[in-house]
Amino acid sequence: MHYSRILLKLSGESLAGKGDHGISDDVLELYAKQIIEIADKGSQVAIVIGGGNIFRGLSGTKSGFDRVKGDQMGMLATVINSLALESGINRFGGKAKVFTSIRMEPVGELYNRDKVVESMKKGIVCILAGGTGNPFFTTDTASALRAVEIGADVLLKGTRVDGVYTADPEKDPKAVKFDDVTFDEVIGKRLMVMDSTAFTMCRENNMPIIVFDMNLRGNLLRVVNGEKTGTLVHN
Repeated sequence: MHYSRILLKLSGESLAGKGDHGISDDVLELYAKQIIEIADKGSQVAIVIGGGNIFRGLSGTKSGFDRVKGDQMGMLATVINSLALESGINRFGGKAKVFTSIRMEPVGELYNRDKVVESMKKGIVCILAGGTGNPFFTTDTASALRAVEIGADVLLKGTRVDGVYTADPEKDPKAVKFDDVTFDEVIGKRLMVMDSTAFTMCRENNMPIIVFDMNLRGNLLRVVNGEKTGTLVHN
């Protein structure tokens, strides 16, 4: 494998499939089987998944929620998605375990870097739920933080688009895709790869990011094998 240890960031919205909310059984199966495929081939896998298909803390404030409470609700939404993904991976023959950033046994074990790395070495997919455990930080930032903490080779951002473009390809048909782009170029061109806190953490810790289409079956394996898929963001 080209990448032996990865942090996979998945969006909660993608888990909803064609709907706006909830969890699509088809998407859950697609993701679970792709994750099992790379784990079976020897990749050590940690996952951070968002909660936007259930609740978004920032948008919740527009409905009158206190920001801190809204973000805490968002953290719990990521736990729901993490449990669904854990169940899916275990159901289809893989091994997965949820770790939470805030104490909530028996839902999941409290996050501990050393325990996560130890589990990954045993072939267990570690799903890191609850974001950073703090309000005002996104799951993008949580994924950057965890990737650096566990010593991942790369942060893989699985989305609905197949890379980084000059503009949103779903809105602008003239948008041009980058095969690879530097962190400085992303900042200069104001390309929305991740939020600025997450992006800065990856840049300062020399953590490369690959943005790719997770909804295309087999794509995750291609990325982990080092095939040209998606967009590589690097120093």
